[in-house]
Amino acid sequence: MSALEWFAHKPLGGGIFWIQERFYESGNRANIWLVRGSQRDVVIDAGLGLRSLPEYLRDAGLLAPAEGAGPRPLLAVATHVHFDHSGGLQHFEEVAVHSAEAAALLRGDNYEAVTWLSDREVARPPQPGWSARQFRVPPVRPSRLLQEGDVINLGDRQLTVMHMPGHSRGSICLHDKDRKILFSGDVVYDGSMIDWLPYSRISDYIASCQRLMELVDRGLVEKVLPGHFNIFGAERLYRLASNYISQAGVCHKISTCAMRSIASIALRVANSRITSQ
Repeated sequence: MSALEWFAHKPLGGGIFWIQERFYESGNRANIWLVRGSQRDVVIDAGLGLRSLPEYLRDAGLLAPAEGAGPRPLLAVATHVHFDHSGGLQHFEEVAVHSAEAAALLRGDNYEAVTWLSDREVARPPQPGWSARQFRVPPVRPSRLLQEGDVINLGDRQLTVMHMPGHSRGSICLHDKDRKILFSGDVVYDGSMIDWLPYSRISDYIASCQRLMELVDRGLVEKVLPGHFNIFGAERLYRLASNYISQAGVCHKISTCAMRSIASIALRVANSRITSQ
């Protein structure tokens, strides 16, 4: 299967494109965002990596040079290293990730990447004989380590890094302050927030949700482009963040602790099988 078949995209206007993996039919299917700038293009998250995303961007004409100029540099930014967002980083020459998860990406740590893929989630195999048992996030050396407050300069637009741990220890959002757009990764999307993975932390998540509510209160966000599901606005962002805080009580913490233990054991077993193959 070619990259053109595997991916599909939708232009949102303002130099932003929404990209998805057509045949990965799962709630874990991540949104991929291409943001075009006058001097640099940025891909936010990279999907599973079963087909080459840069190849798709070229073949689909999304990276066509403007007015005969040379191609703009292309940077892939991972909002975090979970497999559904980081598997495709292997195909990019320039990769950025928060420093807290850089070591996991460098060593191909499929436990921290929460690698868990089944054959039934892939409607059409990317190549003959492919099996989900073969899948893993390969080691990738980041070319840029991100920290809170860093700015990714695209020329005519800037994306500010906001370190928002909780879902994972290196989770980030990217904030386009001028356009009041937040690329939220898995920090927040229109669904239940996942805080029971091996490197999740409820106290961090509460603090991150408080920051999200502050962005709304200060009128700094009007549109959220999340890591999963559909785009939403400031009112929904505030409600999702405030609901998480209100529900993060003692009972939630106890149940989350139990779920984290189960998930940790299952991930270690699953990834030991991958390593031994």
